[in-house]
Amino acid sequence: MKIKKTPTLQLIKNDPWLEPAAQEIEDRLNRFKETLNEIEHQWESLSAFANAYKYYGFNYDSKQKGWFYREWAPHAQDLYLFGDFNNWQRYSHRLTPNAYGQWEIFLPDDMYKDRFCHLSKVKVMVHSEAGWHEKIPAYINRVVQDTNGLNFSGQLWAPPRPFDWEGDHFDIRDLDTMLIYECHIGMAMEQNRVSTFTEFAEYIIPYIKNSGYNTIQLMAIAEHPYYGSFGYHVTNFYAVSSRFGTPDELKYLIKKAHEQGIAVIMDIVHSHSAKNTLEGLNQFDGSDDQYFHPGHRGNHPHWDSKCFNYGKREVLRFLLSNLKFWLKEFHFDGFRFDGVTSMIYFDHGYRETWDLEGYFKQGVEWDALTYLQLANTLVHKIKRHAVTIAEDVTGMPGLCRPIRDGGIGFDYRLGMAIPDFWIKVLKEKKDEDWDIHEMWNVLTNRLPDVKTVAYCESHDQALVGDQTIAFRLMQSDIYFKMSTDDESFVIDRGIALHKMIRLITIGLGGQAYLNFMGNEFGHPDWIDFPREGNNWSFHYARRQWSLLENPGLKYRFLAAFDRAMLKMVHEHRLFEEVYGKLINLDPTNQTIVFERKKLIFIFNFHVSNALFNYGFMVKEPGDYRIILNTDDPLFGGHGRIDDQIIHTTLYNAEDQTHQLMVYNPNRMAMVFERIE
Repeated sequence: MKIKKTPTLQLIKNDPWLEPAAQEIEDRLNRFKETLNEIEHQWESLSAFANAYKYYGFNYDSKQKGWFYREWAPHAQDLYLFGDFNNWQRYSHRLTPNAYGQWEIFLPDDMYKDRFCHLSKVKVMVHSEAGWHEKIPAYINRVVQDTNGLNFSGQLWAPPRPFDWEGDHFDIRDLDTMLIYECHIGMAMEQNRVSTFTEFAEYIIPYIKNSGYNTIQLMAIAEHPYYGSFGYHVTNFYAVSSRFGTPDELKYLIKKAHEQGIAVIMDIVHSHSAKNTLEGLNQFDGSDDQYFHPGHRGNHPHWDSKCFNYGKREVLRFLLSNLKFWLKEFHFDGFRFDGVTSMIYFDHGYRETWDLEGYFKQGVEWDALTYLQLANTLVHKIKRHAVTIAEDVTGMPGLCRPIRDGGIGFDYRLGMAIPDFWIKVLKEKKDEDWDIHEMWNVLTNRLPDVKTVAYCESHDQALVGDQTIAFRLMQSDIYFKMSTDDESFVIDRGIALHKMIRLITIGLGGQAYLNFMGNEFGHPDWIDFPREGNNWSFHYARRQWSLLENPGLKYRFLAAFDRAMLKMVHEHRLFEEVYGKLINLDPTNQTIVFERKKLIFIFNFHVSNALFNYGFMVKEPGDYRIILNTDDPLFGGHGRIDDQIIHTTLYNAEDQTHQLMVYNPNRMAMVFERIE
């Protein structure tokens, strides 16, 4: 008789479905432990291993009084540092190699103090079997474009006075909930140009604070040559994008946010790298496999980019050190890891079905999983309460479970099925065909131990070629019928459903919430960065705040509702309860009633059914009042409900239940609380 093995890992104990993959999950954990042990044996600690940015690149030695420049380039034959300090003489300053593929040169102060200093521009000439090529140092902290915008140079960032972090004592634990405002610095202002870190700090942070969001997720921070890549084709992983300002100006932004009680999370791109050979890592030492997989495997077939080889120790050092760099030098409060799905599968997640074979056995990039486990370990070691969020569409089991339990160690995952659901509904179904059973299932389909960031739409849904929810709902009327004096059925429907979609998503979808900047007030346009196809226009790469500020337009109603919704979530600590408890699903009237954190939510998605004396059971008898009502005129509604009415439960002696009877109008939602 075959004896069934008792699961040892908590991940499997919690989910018996995983038992057939128990060995693979244990192997995953063992690979992590072995790698960590090897690192700690050689480097004493993971944190010390992640100090590569203090060794490679440019680092000042106060004892020897000068600058060291070091580079890892194992396949190179010669490296030469050149720049304005030596009048751009390419071959006068050769680096010295060692046996480990590391190169270095020392520039003493007594010879270079006035020539090699803050803002000095530099490049490195790399000689290899591929020839002679100018490169930008891999660990450079700043990269600037020439005046013609075609050529890039590294720049030494070493201001005489280090940035003053005095008083920056923000602790993300002070946030009782995470309400995330996803932002892009360059398109944050209304003018037809690239906006800056300083402008964002002065003008946008106060708006975010007033709007009720308490976490900023910054996109496109690491240097990327092509503005239209939205920051996802990174070339210089340690350099702040110079088009938005200096490293110190980014630090100013983060400190300013912290002063307002706002956390700042970085959208980190370690899933791939730009193909650029002049500005980036690609073929840095002349080989195609220095940082990336060789040959076909090193090319991302869908993103036109390069795939990291996470099995190499120096690649691990580069990426883990990058995380430590942003946490320590810039005081970020965590990371949203982009493209996790692409990292952990050889086919980058492009498949139709997911099962245990796909999750654990076939086409799984083990080294990438080990890297993510190391990354989560390091981040939480450096900043214990930092937040890590995974962008994974597959629902990899254990993604947000502790590593010791057999997981990957993330704090949250993005609820990516939710925006996909809303897009499908709005594109393919008439209002009367909306399936509230499907809606409930999609919004609650998550494991209880997997913290989920719920969202209706992010930057992905706002890109050119796609449409925001506001535009899907209102189409061209959003340009012509948003005046408070205009009557438009299309706009009325759009505003009503825009509020309902947001409220039910935040009410059911997870334990955190995300919104892309401007979508809270129904920003009318998609995002299209300057390019040849639009005559290099900034018109669609900005946020039109004047639409919100104009009292004669209806955008302000959506913004007012968003503020009220976030206030309700915050004050009632809604996310402390993992799920909403279903009270009633009424497909005939397209009505959903549920309870979460002792609040009663009622949604009527029906086109026309307005229901008097609509009854449903509640656990606790007593008096109930409305605390949020999407039909409130303050939110652009029609005022069909009197929020001052107190609703008292009725006792049903037959089944010994308590019922609440309310007026349930069509295309609106209400939130009730019991009066203590």
